[in-house]
Amino acid sequence: MDEQYRNASNLNARIALHERFSKGERPLPAWIFDRLELPSGASVLEIGCCTGKFWTEDLDRIPESRSITLSDASPGMLREAESDLRGTDRFRFLVADVRELAFEDGMFDAVVANHVLHHVPDNRRAISESARVLGVGGSLYAATSGRNHLREMDPMMRVLDPTHPDGGLAGRIEAFSLKSGAGQLSPHFAEVTLWRHQDSLIVTEAQPLADYALSTMTVQEAIAGLSEEEIQARTSRLTGELEREIAGRGGIHITKDTGLFVARK
Repeated sequence: MDEQYRNASNLNARIALHERFSKGERPLPAWIFDRLELPSGASVLEIGCCTGKFWTEDLDRIPESRSITLSDASPGMLREAESDLRGTDRFRFLVADVRELAFEDGMFDAVVANHVLHHVPDNRRAISESARVLGVGGSLYAATSGRNHLREMDPMMRVLDPTHPDGGLAGRIEAFSLKSGAGQLSPHFAEVTLWRHQDSLIVTEAQPLADYALSTMTVQEAIAGLSEEEIQARTSRLTGELEREIAGRGGIHITKDTGLFVARK
């Protein structure tokens, strides 16, 4: 996990695929941003902020009076976030473990957790800490995915990692998914609502798909001991298969199964 998120290179490969080939009416980050119901002077904490891209995309929509604390366990990610948001005093930056947040009880009006809670060992402790630092009436906004997310990519993954199972990508998020999230949030919040995001991918180029597959933790773990020649051979095979499929069908459809929990104290 530490190596996967040491910097933004792996994350950027995955973001690029969604930015270029998503077919939904509203990109997921903007769709989530639209659902933040906050007063102009709200105090907000994001856990697992990565490069802070969630905020840079909609910087002009953030009131000057809002106070936003961006936290991440990766110093490399946080440095990139700070670099991109330098020059605005609405943000502060903190290397932090979400399981032990160094904030007083009830300090924030909102906590944002974009596709992060399934990564955290003992994510129930992370949810408990998120609830603790929220004031009465505060909300946790937690985005995650479901069991059908990117299901068409499983055969692609198996070209790079023959042991990759059906549902392997979705299996990575089972710790906090669209199915399991409400049950984990309910003990800590008075009201839990799930919003589903309608979207899919139509991918018309092979290389972005191959880059995505190579960036995932499952594949990187599987190929870690292979020679460069073997990795290149598997990558070339995957790219060739994708190019033939795109040429024959005009594009590759990939399901997106994502949503947002809004949990209020």
